[in-house]
Amino acid sequence: MLLVPRWVLLSSGCAPVLLIAGWAISAALEGAGYDPATQTISVLAAYGASGSWVMTGAFLALGVCHLLTAWGLRAAAAAGRVALAGGGVAALAVAMVPAPSSGGSLGHGSVAAVGFTLLALWPVLAATAGRGTPWALRPLPSFAATTVMVAGAVWFLVEMHRHGMAGVAERVVTAVQSLWPFVVVLSCLRHRAARRAEPSM
Repeated sequence: MLLVPRWVLLSSGCAPVLLIAGWAISAALEGAGYDPATQTISVLAAYGASGSWVMTGAFLALGVCHLLTAWGLRAAAAAGRVALAGGGVAALAVAMVPAPSSGGSLGHGSVAAVGFTLLALWPVLAATAGRGTPWALRPLPSFAATTVMVAGAVWFLVEMHRHGMAGVAERVVTAVQSLWPFVVVLSCLRHRAARRAEPSM
């Protein structure tokens, strides 16, 4: 059984690279007026931001990467694949509904919250049981990944409420969320290679 086609390694691997490159380049274009420790990634894609086109492009690319990975990750449970795809759609929506240059936005905040939630829950929803399950899709690692992502999201909310290191918290949790699909794909490919190497009885 083909657990995952090799091209999914590209879609899942590009997700964290494009996201991190997007916020790094956008912050550089924004200059000294932007503080990555306390300001969110969404500020970089806001109307009027110097690097908004870069950050918007990164959100769009991230969404496409998640959609492609969800489509190709056949070893995962269907509910997890749907949640990952939903996270991809949310990333596309975040690009289409940018934050205002000042103040909050209910639409942007709602879309971002849905994306955070789906990407935090997809690992545990994707888990499958059985001896033939790749490591990253087993219940314990999947639950651990979801726990880390939920804890990161709570940390981000706390920092937002206290006007603290919201930028750091958001970058940590979004980096983990964008990296986990790549970890799962690698696990599936290694599992397939190991099974092929087993001597036939």
